[in-house]
Order: sequence, then structure tokens, then C-alpha cells
Amino acid sequence: MIATLVLTPLVCGLIGLLLPQRNRPVAALLGVFGALAALALTVLELAGGERGTVSYHWASFGDLDVTLTALVDTRALLMALAVAVVALCVQVYSIGYLAGDGRYGPYAAQISIFTGAMLTVVFSGDLVSLLIGWEVMGACSYLLIAHDRTLPEAPRAAVKAFLVTRVGDVGFLLGIVLLGVQAGTFRIPEVLAAVPAMSPGTVTAAALLLLAGVAGKSAQFPLHTWLPDAMAGPTPISALIHAATMVAAGVYVVTRLFPVFAASPTALAVMAAMAGVTLLLGALAATAADDIKRVLAWSTVSQLGYMMAALSAGALDAAMFHLLAHAAFKALLFLCAGSVIHAVGSNLMSHMGGLRRSMPVTFWTMTIGLGALIGLPPFAGFFSKEAVVAALHERPALWLAALLGVVLTAWYSTRLWLLTFFGPARDASVHGHEPGWAMLAPLLLLAVPAAGLGVGALAAGYELAHLGVELVLPLLLAVLGVAVAWWGWRRADAGDPAAVLGKAGPFLAGGLGLDTVQDRVIVRPVRGLARAITAVDVSGVDGAVNGLGRATVGAGAGLAAWHRAALPRALAGVLIGAVVVTVTAVVFT
Repeated sequence: MIATLVLTPLVCGLIGLLLPQRNRPVAALLGVFGALAALALTVLELAGGERGTVSYHWASFGDLDVTLTALVDTRALLMALAVAVVALCVQVYSIGYLAGDGRYGPYAAQISIFTGAMLTVVFSGDLVSLLIGWEVMGACSYLLIAHDRTLPEAPRAAVKAFLVTRVGDVGFLLGIVLLGVQAGTFRIPEVLAAVPAMSPGTVTAAALLLLAGVAGKSAQFPLHTWLPDAMAGPTPISALIHAATMVAAGVYVVTRLFPVFAASPTALAVMAAMAGVTLLLGALAATAADDIKRVLAWSTVSQLGYMMAALSAGALDAAMFHLLAHAAFKALLFLCAGSVIHAVGSNLMSHMGGLRRSMPVTFWTMTIGLGALIGLPPFAGFFSKEAVVAALHERPALWLAALLGVVLTAWYSTRLWLLTFFGPARDASVHGHEPGWAMLAPLLLLAVPAAGLGVGALAAGYELAHLGVELVLPLLLAVLGVAVAWWGWRRADAGDPAAVLGKAGPFLAGGLGLDTVQDRVIVRPVRGLARAITAVDVSGVDGAVNGLGRATVGAGAGLAAWHRAALPRALAGVLIGAVVVTVTAVVFT
């Protein structure tokens, strides 16, 4: 059944690519059917399916066998459930959001292929098949980000996402090869069983190489800069990439291969440092951004930092719990943002305001999502973030970073809520209105797990890690962040609370200038090197070859001219040559 689960959306996507671009009904049917089938099969597997490993031989490279292996456990099925739910909501939402789009057919097909690739990553029990799903997912994300060809920033954002993640994926590929060669197999259970027998240097090298790929896909510092720019893609794609699929793939892979990282203290230390910086950097950048989607994108960067911090502390269950909660409330927030953008016609919160009365369903569902993001009880984020913060208590630096992140998260979430739904309408031409049910239904569906996942976990036996000050402190800090944002909003007379940041606001909104640093330290030197190499190749190598060719042609032309000489001059030449040969023979013999 797992093969059917993975292949159904993949086959629906491949069929969809063969359809005419404007065949919307069939494209929509295939997209929704693929996601719905994946969801139904996942639920059936969770309800009574078998757990374990199923493997089929695929190919051999010398002594190394490559298998089609499915590794099915509760963690994989829960991850697949999140992927299927978000994919289904995105497919349904896109029917209304992209009404009239002339390229809807390939768009829906690419989402289906993306979903199949992500499910391949989730269930892969072999490193090679995991890599295939990983790469197909990256290729689809590139196409989906660049979907709107009328926006000049969309192709640029897609190229940036592709190149930045490629940097990490080179390391990911090398790490897989290193593990496979050392273990003598690519099957994940056997690779993990072989890790204790590997040398510490080999394990550390493999872990760091894999971590490079994880940093690219899961937008960890310093490979995080592609994620905010990816907002140039359609808003449903932002929900797909930033919720339960692509950016979550790196976190999930670390949990799947965690014994490799656990065997290397160096890799865990690098992971912890990377997570702490990412957590704070994303939160700080979100505090002043005006684009509602960029605020949520920077929020995703920060929340992924929380997950990686939990993994660096060995808290796999806490990281997965926050991943699943984040999948629900962040997909909800992006789709709510899409409804607002659809009504207002702008991404900028400075053009919004006063929308809570004209868009009540969007207002209340987004309120649930923001409450979960802040970590307010009883929403899902309260329980999952509590688990992460509790896991970091024995690591003071990360714990303090997580607590500061709680304040910042509450600040930018409250700021977004106030600027979007409260105060006067900042643009008199804007008249808010709710979208159709194709867009509202996914909001209502996602609001259920965003609000109730934590309560459901309690009912299933989940226990809060701490019941004292360590539980109350994050909640108090969240309330503090909300209060400060409210104070800043009132102080600005229902204006932007970020005004209190002064000149620091644009710097923070620009991602702390790290794009500029990358441009000057990496992009410009690489372009300069490329120009120098081009000049050497064109003027040097090509010049020498072309010059030799021209010299040969010239010499041949000269000789041809002699051969075409008139008889008297030709005879004179023959006689002179004979004299020269005769004299030479006499002198040197």
C-alpha cells in the first residue's frame, strides 16, 4: 500500500503534464484526487497498517546494491499525514486562487509530483531513493516558485532558491556516498547499524556533509536567504514549501539519520550553533518587514531554528511535534495571507487595516494560526514549543535564544495581526471581502489541527515537560511580546509598531544585510573569477588555437601562391633550389 500511496500523486502529476495547459477541470481533478488518495491511504495505514521495512532490489554498482526500500513507522506516517493534508488544502485552495491562470494545468501537476517526491523522502529506507525524492522535490520547487512569469522577481527567486540549495545538496550527495561506501550498503537500517564501526573522522565528515544539505533545504544559516525571496511564487506554493514539505524535509531527514549525527559531537555542536543563529535571525528579520508573506517566511526560518535546536539536544520527539504543529498553523497562516492579498491586491501590510469585519472567517482562522505561532494555550504551538524549550533547558545558550525568540515571535505576530485587521483602512480603494469556498474550506480545515493538535496530544497521553517556572516563563514572555507590540501600535496611533525601531527597522527587514554580504563575499568574486576565466579562455586558449590556425592558413596561402607562379619565375625558383641543395651537399660532405 505504501507504493500506491507514493505513486498515486506522482502518476497524477505525470498525467497532468500531458494535458493542455488550459484544461482546468481535469487538471484540478487529478491534483485533488492525487492528494486525497494519499491522505486516505495514510489514514488507513495509521489505523491498522503494518510497521516495518519492505525492500526490493533495484540496481547494483559493483558490490553496492541499491534497493527500493520503504521504512514504515509511526513517525513516517504522521509526517505523511501532514504532507497529504497540506497538499490537499493547497490543491483545493489553488482552484479559487488561480482562477483564470492560463498555466494552471502544469501548476497542479507539479504540485502532485512535488507531493510524491516528498512522500518518497518520508518513506525511503534507502539513501539513494531518498536522494532521488530530495532532488525531484527541489526541481519542482524551482518550477513552482517561477510559476508567474509576469513577475520579473519570480524567475530570479527561483534561480536563487535552486542555486543556494544546490550548494548544500552537493554536500548531501557526498555524505550519502561516503556513508554507503563505508557501510557497504545504502539501506538506511544497515547504514545506521554500521555507524559505530566507522572511524570518528569518517562519521563527522559524513554528518557535516549531510548537514550542509539539510541547511539548504531547511533554510538554516547561512543557506537561509533563498526562503524569503521564494515569496515571489504563488501564495499556495508558499504554504506548501514553508509548512510540511520542502523546508521540513531537512528536519525529518535528521531525525531519520540521527544516529549519524549523535555519533559526532562536532556535528551536534555545529547544528546547535547554526540553529541558534537561525532562530534569532529569522525572528529579528520578521519584526519590521512590511510584506505579509515575508513576515511569515522569516517566521518559518525562525521556527525551523527551534526544530534544529531541539534535534541538537537529542529531543527528536519534541522536534517532530513542533514540525507537525508548525505544518498546521503555518500552512493556515499562508493561506489566510493569500485570502487577504486576494482581497486587497497587495502584499504590503501598510495597504491593509480594518479587515476583521469584512473578512470574519479569514480573521478568526488567522487569529488561531497566530495564537499557535506565538505559543498561546490551548493552541498547538503552545504545547510543541513548550516541549522544545524544555528540551533546551540544559543548554543555557540555546535556551536563552529560544526564550528571546518567544518574545520576538509574539511581537511580530501581534504586529501582523494589528496592521492587517485593526485600525483604519490605510488604502481607501481597498474593500475587503471573503473569497469563495474553494479558498475558505482549507482555512477551516487547517484551523482544526492548529487549534486542537495540542489538546489532542494531551488526550493521547502527552505530558507537559515542566509544570513550574520553566513552563510559565515562556508564556509570560509571549504575553510580554504581545503587550509591547500593542503598546507600540497605540503609541503610533494605530500605525506600525515597528516605528519604534527607528533606522534599525529597514536593516532588520532586509535580513540584517546578509544578502549584501553574500553578494559581496561570494557572488561578486565568483562572477569576477568567471569573467577572468572567460577572458583567459577566449583570449588565451582560444586565441592561441585561432592564431595557430590563421598562421597555418597564411603559410598555406603563401606556398599556394608560389605554386601558381608564372613559368619563368617557377623555373628560376627550381634552379635556385637546386643550387642551394648542391652547395649544401658540397660544403657538408
